[in-house]
Amino acid sequence: MTSAEVREDLVEALKLDLIGPEPGGQHESETLPMPPSRWYLTGYLVPFMAPESQRREVTADDELDLIGTTAGTDDDAPPERASARKVFFPSSIGLSVLVPSATRSLRVTAEWGEYKLLQEPSGATSGQGNAAAGKSVQNWRRTQRAETIDVTLPAATGKSSSKEVPNSNGVRIVASVRTIRIARPEGNDSEPLLPEGTLAVAIFLVNYRPPAPDEGKDEGLIFQTFLKVHADQPFVARPNLRGHDTNDWDERVADVQYRDVYEYAVGHGVATKASVSGDGQCHEIATEWMPAADVEKVEPALVPGVELSMEALAGTSSAQEMQQKLSGLVSGYAAWIASQRTGLNLKGRRLEVADELLRRAEFSGRRIDEGIRTLEDPIVLEAFRIANRTMAAAARRRQAQIEGKQPTELAPPKWRPFQLAFLLLNLRGISEPAHANRDVVDLLFFPTGGGKTEAYLGLAAITLVLRRLRNPGVASAGVSVLMRYTLRLLTLDQLGRAAALICALELEREKDVTKLGQWPFEIGLWVGQAATPNRMGQKGDSNRESARAKTIAFKNDDKKPSPIPLETCPWCGEKFKTTSFNLVPTADNPTDLHIVCMNRNCDFKGDRHLPIVAVDEPLYRRIPCFLIATVDKFANLPWVGQCGALFGKVDRWDKGGFYGPCDPNRGSKLEKQLLPPDLIIQDELHLISGPLGTMVGLYETAVDELSSRAVDGRTIRPKVVASTATVRRAEVQIGALFARQSVEIFPPPGPNRRDSFFARIVPVTEIPGRRYLGIAAQGKSLKVVLLRAYLALLAAAQKAYEAAGGKKDTNNPADPYMTLVGYFNSLRELGGSRRIVEDEVRSRLEGYGKRLRFGEQEGLFAKRTIGFDAIELTSRVKTNRVAEAKRRLASPFSSEGHVDVALASNMISVGLDISRL
Repeated sequence: MTSAEVREDLVEALKLDLIGPEPGGQHESETLPMPPSRWYLTGYLVPFMAPESQRREVTADDELDLIGTTAGTDDDAPPERASARKVFFPSSIGLSVLVPSATRSLRVTAEWGEYKLLQEPSGATSGQGNAAAGKSVQNWRRTQRAETIDVTLPAATGKSSSKEVPNSNGVRIVASVRTIRIARPEGNDSEPLLPEGTLAVAIFLVNYRPPAPDEGKDEGLIFQTFLKVHADQPFVARPNLRGHDTNDWDERVADVQYRDVYEYAVGHGVATKASVSGDGQCHEIATEWMPAADVEKVEPALVPGVELSMEALAGTSSAQEMQQKLSGLVSGYAAWIASQRTGLNLKGRRLEVADELLRRAEFSGRRIDEGIRTLEDPIVLEAFRIANRTMAAAARRRQAQIEGKQPTELAPPKWRPFQLAFLLLNLRGISEPAHANRDVVDLLFFPTGGGKTEAYLGLAAITLVLRRLRNPGVASAGVSVLMRYTLRLLTLDQLGRAAALICALELEREKDVTKLGQWPFEIGLWVGQAATPNRMGQKGDSNRESARAKTIAFKNDDKKPSPIPLETCPWCGEKFKTTSFNLVPTADNPTDLHIVCMNRNCDFKGDRHLPIVAVDEPLYRRIPCFLIATVDKFANLPWVGQCGALFGKVDRWDKGGFYGPCDPNRGSKLEKQLLPPDLIIQDELHLISGPLGTMVGLYETAVDELSSRAVDGRTIRPKVVASTATVRRAEVQIGALFARQSVEIFPPPGPNRRDSFFARIVPVTEIPGRRYLGIAAQGKSLKVVLLRAYLALLAAAQKAYEAAGGKKDTNNPADPYMTLVGYFNSLRELGGSRRIVEDEVRSRLEGYGKRLRFGEQEGLFAKRTIGFDAIELTSRVKTNRVAEAKRRLASPFSSEGHVDVALASNMISVGLDISRL
């Protein structure tokens, strides 16, 4: 059994637990020990005329954020109260479709389950009982119902008709019809959006049964309701009006790319699913209480005839040879664009959009070609070669840690085509500061896990080396690359990968100090005090948050958090020990925190410490060439004068670092001021929105000014690149944040969503994609929905885990589902959900394995209490706890550190690098 097959079992278990059995299944004639409206969460309809006591729950209006406390958080003010409108259980479900003008009737199938209350002596039915011996018990026995009727459409539009379903005791089918005014899109010669005479038809299944008495009210309800509509003539697809009638570029692109995807129905109180035949026609539409959608996997495409080996590119001897190895990118891309143009079968606005998409692709192709020709400059060529060599060394080290092998035993690291193209695309803007490409913001758009990080780290390597080659001596020091994140977890997640690159660069520099400069390559972590110390500290200062205090505490007790949020050596993977952190020159009055590896085979052991600066005080003095920061840290700019050093605002230096106006009388005078940052990388751009985006935009004005310089009367601004896995209205957002008007998305989207030359969409038939399920439970509170869904998924995963061999199978296919991760829009909602998880979920899981229908010997669920744990990943949690939680989430369940439930704010999701979840 595979993990995908386990997922199918979990989905079926969830449906059965929340909605109920499907026709023909083993539970079709089940007997329940309690009323089905208490057993099931959704899928049922109450009588239309039922009293209010039967149509709603008292707790239906409860909100998650009314539970628990989030004192001290940024959203601890009471939220606005929801409207006083009462929430009722549904009495009907329906769907709306479009049909041709000749349609006169539709064949409608209604299916449901009805439950009968049975008074039986205790013990009369096998299984669990709910009364003492000698007394009667109340059982609910299910009967499956299904009826098919022909529904004649009303002759007059705007009218409705009603027809009772046979043998239903009051269940009715209600239909209404109206004509649609046909409009032709303005401004082009496209065909009308709909055929002439198209009718809009709404079909409803309504429970008009007489209400039953309160003690047996569920006899009047119908459960597991299902509605299917069949038409002899095919249904008419609903047009995408948003794509036709808008000037929003994203909507127009979506209209072109999804022109082969049609919507045939809209559900009312329920979702719908259309059955499309092989000829592309739809004759049947049905309702779905738990809709599912698969997101297909996006993979980097292969480009033949291009040298992708990093080490082979690093060993290239001449620009001509390099051009031969890389020119296949340009020629292959040009051929792809030409083939896309010849295959277009579009008109009007869609043709205009497709032409613009291909024009942008041609522009990117020209920039890639320019980047290859830029390598004719010997210094740029050398920077490109060194960057490839160091990226390969870092990649070997990282993969060796993953596979448990020696770096030399691995296959030569290779670029993915889009990564290499991204480097070449930006090469001219990096190497020629006055070029127009410098002001273009390049947005790297690729799904999570596709390789964005390697792409911009490669660009960073080129930028760092190029500055060293063009500015011999100490003048090449200073921050060259500034990489920013919105959250601690994102920052810490990337620190190790970026640090490995800096380690490789530093080893490369030591081989030729004359070429790459006497000042070391270093990486700095500039985040809040909760993650890294702001001050070094000294004896007697009583500062528990200083680097000195944290280092001494860790040396005395390795159970305490380490001074910096890095657990292992980024170069060899060895876990840091208490002796790895050293206060220099003395422990009583330190000026630096040096980190060394205890692995005797590591390059960074003994006197050679890791090139990592993670304390603010030495960071302002060392000015590391690569700076990783959170966007909120820039609030220090107006308050901490030493921050100016990060933008080259220093005039003196010595072997200990650089000094500006805030550190007078230290060091000797520099011959010239250090350069400001050359490259700004903004990862996870989509997270900078709302109030956070407003504040970041304000600080960005200062950052842009401090990073700019005048050359020959022209202002040179830093190159800005951004990355995201979800892009929408990118031009507007980037314009507001960076005041840059030119934005290019890479890889550029094409007219065909499944192929952009650099990426392709893999059908779920080849590789299972991510699956999203929808749960609608009208009349139920969000607390109840969350509780029931968590219980079902956790208990069903336990059952699947045990069935697959449990801990005995180290590759248990159910292992990925043993941790449940929940995301929430606010800390307030998360706090309420955490209380539910810790109290109710924990207590109920033990008994959920006994949730059996009468006659069952073994249910869908298993008891789950051992080791149950709930962790939180938010700004309220200490950084060391966040790092520990991330490590535990990445570990298999069969290890000692498993997690049952992880609760995170919605923005944390992109920081979880957990491929198994």
